[in-house]
Amino acid sequence: MSIGICLNGRPPNHEQGTYDRPQYLTADFDRDKIDALLASLGRKPLPLPRPDVVAFFEIEPMRGVRFTLARAGGDRLAVDMRLALRAAAERTGLPLQLPQQDEVDTIRREKPEPGALADGARTQGGDPLLFGTIAWREDALGWIGDWQLGYKGKEYRWQVRGVSFDDAFRNAVRGTAQILSGNGQPEAVITAR
Repeated sequence: MSIGICLNGRPPNHEQGTYDRPQYLTADFDRDKIDALLASLGRKPLPLPRPDVVAFFEIEPMRGVRFTLARAGGDRLAVDMRLALRAAAERTGLPLQLPQQDEVDTIRREKPEPGALADGARTQGGDPLLFGTIAWREDALGWIGDWQLGYKGKEYRWQVRGVSFDDAFRNAVRGTAQILSGNGQPEAVITAR
C-alpha cells in the first residue's frame, strides 16, 4: 500500500490539515482484498475499465438566465460549477465528459422548447448518459438537483434538495457510480438546515 497526501496539488506543509485547509489522503489498495471486503458487505465495486459518462446539466441560477454547463466558456458561476463537478468526478474515479458549447447550441436549435435537452442529448450518443437540472430555490434553502441516468436501456432517476451546488454534483456523480457498479437506485436526499 502506498499513501500520498496533497493539498490542491501542492506538497505538504505545516498548515496542511487544519480546519480551513483540508487534506486528502490518497491510498493504493490491494484490489482483490477490497473486492472481497465489499462482497462481504453485500456491495459491488465500480468495475474497470469505467465507462465514459456523458453529462448534460441545465442550470437555473439564483440570478441570470438558464444555461447548459459546457466543457468551456460561460460566466464565473459556470467556471465554479465545472470545477466542482470535476472535483466530484475525480474523487469518485468516474470519467465524465461535458459537451462542447457547439453541441449544446446544435441541440438547442433543433429542440428549443424547455426540457428538450435530455432528448437532444441522447442523439449525441453516450452510454451511460447523465442528464440533470440544477436550480436554486429559496424555499429549499439551496440548490435542487434532479438527475436521470440512461444506462444499458434503463432509466434511473433521483433528486437532492437544499444543498450547495458542490454537494449536488457530488450526489449526481456518486449516484451514477452507485448505478454503474450494480448497487441499485440512489435515494433522494433532502437536507434540513
